[in-house]
Amino acid sequence: MNNNWFGGDGFNTSGFLNSLGNLVLALLVLLIGFIIAKAISAGVEKLLKKTGVIRKYGTPKRRSSTAEGDKDSPKKWTPEKVAGTIVFWIVMVFVFILFFNILNLNIIASPLVDMMSTILAFIPNILTAALILLLAYVLALVLKTVVVKVGHKLVQNRKVRDSKYVKDSSNLGSYVDSAGTIVFYLVLLMFLPGILGALGIDAVSEPFSGMLASFLSFIPRLVAAALIFIIGWIVAKIVRDIVSNFLHALGADKLGARLGFDKALKDTSISSIIGTVVFVLIMIPVTISALERLQVAGITDPAINMLDDVMAMIPNIIIAILLIFVGLFVGKWARRFVADLLARLSFNNVTSQLRVGGWKASGNGMTPSDIVGYLVQIIVVILFVVEAFQVVGLSFLVDLGTAVLAFLPSVITAIVILGLGIILANVVKRILASLFEGSELEVLSSVAKYAIMALALFMALDQLGVADTIVNSAFILILGAVALAFGLAFGLGGRDNASRYLDKIERKAENTEMNKENARMEREKMKQENRNEGSKHTASTPPQEAVHDDVDQRPVDNDWSGDDLSRDTSAWDSVNDADDFPENDQRGHNNPYAPDDFDNDRRGE
Repeated sequence: MNNNWFGGDGFNTSGFLNSLGNLVLALLVLLIGFIIAKAISAGVEKLLKKTGVIRKYGTPKRRSSTAEGDKDSPKKWTPEKVAGTIVFWIVMVFVFILFFNILNLNIIASPLVDMMSTILAFIPNILTAALILLLAYVLALVLKTVVVKVGHKLVQNRKVRDSKYVKDSSNLGSYVDSAGTIVFYLVLLMFLPGILGALGIDAVSEPFSGMLASFLSFIPRLVAAALIFIIGWIVAKIVRDIVSNFLHALGADKLGARLGFDKALKDTSISSIIGTVVFVLIMIPVTISALERLQVAGITDPAINMLDDVMAMIPNIIIAILLIFVGLFVGKWARRFVADLLARLSFNNVTSQLRVGGWKASGNGMTPSDIVGYLVQIIVVILFVVEAFQVVGLSFLVDLGTAVLAFLPSVITAIVILGLGIILANVVKRILASLFEGSELEVLSSVAKYAIMALALFMALDQLGVADTIVNSAFILILGAVALAFGLAFGLGGRDNASRYLDKIERKAENTEMNKENARMEREKMKQENRNEGSKHTASTPPQEAVHDDVDQRPVDNDWSGDDLSRDTSAWDSVNDADDFPENDQRGHNNPYAPDDFDNDRRGE
């Protein structure tokens, strides 16, 4: 209760009337202030709607609604209405301050006064930030417009659209618009620290200012690095084309085709490869220089160190490549030389000795000399490749290639042993087949052949070092088992049969030798008779007739062929097994008229 309304003696009429007047005045101020606030709010809202500033730059685009209800229903809150409402309540705060001051309610008016004082004191900062933002916006808009217009003019230029560096000219317009947008926001970003500083938001503006300063200081280095890289790339490309065309004019591609490189290089040529190598050699130092201009130690230092190592290795790499090319050339020459030499030495006939299925090279087939030539080429190339790895410093591959080369002599020796074993086995089989005639004795020649081949196989495996203990043990066990089985078969179970079989073999061998001796003596006798007849005929013929007349044109067979010998001697061996005669006369010849005691004994057995 206001004490001004009561005096010492009672109710104070003048104080009441005074307070009543203040109340009426305060209500009148509140009403007028409300009307003014409404008018200002409506004016601001209408101005914003008319200019469309907030709608154009302050709100994002929304998806249009297709529903009729959405089109007809008015929006409750719009950006203009929100701005008008804010202005309305700001004016009303001033009205409330006047209202409470008129009513002498300082306890309520003081906080409002302090708040408005702070707001009014901050208004210059807001205006400064707004001016900076407006300036940034205008400048960004101008730069964006310039970039877009200049870019579209360049895009419309026919030289630019038809340039070989432009792959798809239809998207150039969108690229230009994107570049303009980037420039617009980049300018706004540059003014953002000033705006934040004007508002007094130092906690945000200072770190952002430092980041922006670092970014702005990095832009010149980035531009310099980009220019160095682009210029170096253009120069390297020009040099590559010059080198490629020069080598092509000199006939480097034809030389590569003569050396056989055209098969390995199907879609390219030697001149283009050398040009690409030159391009890379130029781009490596250019890239190093561009990275150094960036001055970003965390990224550039490892990349520069790697490129320095590559540059240091380039001479060794070139030497290694030259060694490989020389190895290919020398290997090809060695293949031809070895193949021709072996062919002249009749090495291709080795297949007939090895009995490799009647192998004959026809068309594009390979002969044994060609195979050996290719093996020599592979060995020569491996030697040069290992040396190339040694130059480059690839120790693991050097050790691997050295191990392969160290194992090659064992492989070659094993192949030679196996081949000689097969040849020797075939020779022994033919010798035994010629010594022992008859189908019953072919088993012995086959056993001898495969025994020699097995021995050669075990020797080859031992030379290769393939499980030495197992191979040696297996060979000893097999040999012992065969010997034991042979001993048991002939010593215990088939002693009598073995005796008869061995006697039969012995008689066969003796008959064969005697047949050959008789055939030789008969051949000598016929030669002597032919000589005697020739001398008699010469003595009885006059000299003139001997000169003019021809000698008897009938050919005299002074020598028998192997087929005649086999036919003549086969009649001597036509006796069956029952007519084998163990007894001989005193001259050592078979006696076909010996007694039948031996036959009777055999029938009894």
